Amino acid sequence: MKLQFRKMQGLGNDFVVFDAIGQNIELDEQQLRFLADRRFGVGCDQILLVEPPRSSDTDFYYRIFNADGTEVEQCGNGARCFARFVRDQGLSRKDVIRVGTVAGAIRLYLQEDGWVRADMGAPELRPQAIPFVAEQQQGEYDILVNGEHRKISAVSMGNPHAVLVVNDVKQAPVATLGPALERHERFPRGANVGFMAVLSPGEIDLRVYERGAGETLACGSGACAAVVAGRLRGLLGERVKVHLPGGDLVVSWAGDQSPVWMSGPAVGVFEGTIEL
Repeated sequence: MKLQFRKMQGLGNDFVVFDAIGQNIELDEQQLRFLADRRFGVGCDQILLVEPPRSSDTDFYYRIFNADGTEVEQCGNGARCFARFVRDQGLSRKDVIRVGTVAGAIRLYLQEDGWVRADMGAPELRPQAIPFVAEQQQGEYDILVNGEHRKISAVSMGNPHAVLVVNDVKQAPVATLGPALERHERFPRGANVGFMAVLSPGEIDLRVYERGAGETLACGSGACAAVVAGRLRGLLGERVKVHLPGGDLVVSWAGDQSPVWMSGPAVGVFEGTIEL
């Protein structure tokens, strides 16, 4: 099976993207892990599939697979790359693209400056819907991890996130707390884990340990979850610049059931053909 792909990146969070409209694609976990392998495959954090729409009110359907071969619900940086891919490949000429995902429909706006703005939908804070094990919804929760009590916020942006506030992201225990919280029993489907340092009400530093991928240079949904968590704790304003290791995103949230808006770059790196 020979497949054409495009390698893309959003702030260093990198993807192998397939047009599953113009070619038939069925990938198993072993093939997905091979594609993501940086020594033997193409190398990426996630694999994205661009599929035909599954409902009349969307233009495409979007599937996301982690480097370990598991399918996940949402990816913000991947969504921006998705929009850039369908425009560059001539699959759509629209400036506003509505895309179906496992987590629901999202809207992507291609801006004149080359950035993509994404309506990521309203955050989900009810524990049972994240999912997160808790008796009632709170802005922050006490959680026992690695023998210590930590304070986290639990947020779903279509995928589950744990967000911790730290003094300095460079000194944050990402390598130890990241995998421990990713697989914590209170997150039945695992979690992406964000380590946020608040610089001002309009600016944060952020590192994210992603479920099924490890620490990445950027995580769009993680940036959205961090801003929501910071707003819920009274630490952040409505519009926040998020500094990630791979670059900056701009995230806005008006609160309550308003959608979270995320803006940032999406870049094509190279195209190729691979035989599986």
